Amino acid sequence: MEQKPDWLKVSFNKEAVDEVSNLMLSLKLNTVCKEANCPNMGECYKKKTATFMILGSICTRHCRFCNVSKGHVEAVDPNEPQHVAEAVQKLGLRHVVITSVTRDDLPDGGADHFAQTIEAVRALNPQVTIEVLIPDLKGIDANLDIVIKANPNVINHNIETVKSLYRKIRPEANYDRSLYVLKYIKEKAPHILTKTGIMVGLGETGEQVYEVMDDSLKAGCDIFTIGQYLRPSQLHAEVKEYVHPDKFAEYKRVGEEKGFKYIASDPFVRSSYNADEAIKEARKK
Repeated sequence: MEQKPDWLKVSFNKEAVDEVSNLMLSLKLNTVCKEANCPNMGECYKKKTATFMILGSICTRHCRFCNVSKGHVEAVDPNEPQHVAEAVQKLGLRHVVITSVTRDDLPDGGADHFAQTIEAVRALNPQVTIEVLIPDLKGIDANLDIVIKANPNVINHNIETVKSLYRKIRPEANYDRSLYVLKYIKEKAPHILTKTGIMVGLGETGEQVYEVMDDSLKAGCDIFTIGQYLRPSQLHAEVKEYVHPDKFAEYKRVGEEKGFKYIASDPFVRSSYNADEAIKEARKK
């Protein structure tokens, strides 16, 4: 693996990780924290927060940055929405993030399962704010409508990288379709906060990052996140650059000037990192 600079060193809280991991195991749940090997896992688990990953742990797409497993998909667990709701209650969460693998094998892309999970969490935890990080759901309006109707507080769909790198990094996705997803949600439900994020260090330029910002703002996006891409294995896309923290600070400054209600930009930022803070700050504006 590549030699990482000093600013990418992070501590690991084994006790907190074990505690939350054991709870997820007992309820037969997945977290994207573990599947994506997130560097913030120890910090977030110490706060007893986690991003739940529904619809199994096997993805139908083959993005070259992602550590989530590929292969034969699993049957959808009808009890999963209730299990997520119970985990939220046991962890005492105030803000919950729910994401999923991409399920192109399902007619609705998993939209109805998202809706059921939102409804189950809200029924058992009425005080909790709910954020969903959805795949593109094939860009089909009817699929997006199902999630919108469940009325989460935030709908996130990550663009992930700049347009010119899509064919190499996200060969089964489409940049314009992802922008359409964000635009459609905001037009259909302007009261729902919309969010997207990208990784840097894959070979993009600063101007290309600003282009993604501009495109996201045109689509009505409220919250934008930028983090450093870290290569999960030698089989994944290589890191072209470890972007210096000063550049992340510049991205944050420019993003705020452009008009995002909230922007998080730091080497360790991931789309659901400090998500509760993002929703609070965005609501103020």
